[in-house]
Amino acid sequence: MSRYRSNRAEDQPLRHVEPDVHWKALRQGDRVLVRSAPGFETRGFIDAVSRDHTTVWVDLDGGRGRTLVHCSDGVEILPTS
Repeated sequence: MSRYRSNRAEDQPLRHVEPDVHWKALRQGDRVLVRSAPGFETRGFIDAVSRDHTTVWVDLDGGRGRTLVHCSDGVEILPTS
C-alpha cells in the first residue's frame, strides 16, 4: 500500500454523465426557465445545444448575455410556453 496516496481531482477517472430526459428534447430557439438554486431563476431561450445534449447555451432575457450550462452543474433547465 502506498504511503503517499494522491486524492487530487485530476488523478481521478472521469465519470460518465447523462442529461435529464427533458434536456434531450431541447432545441435551438426554445423558451426555457433556468433554475440554479431554489429562489434563483431566470428565463431565456436556447441558443445552442451540444450533440449529446449535455451542454446548453442559454441566451438570457433582458440583454444579460449568454450562459453555458452543463448537465453536471446542478442547474435545471425547464421548457416554458
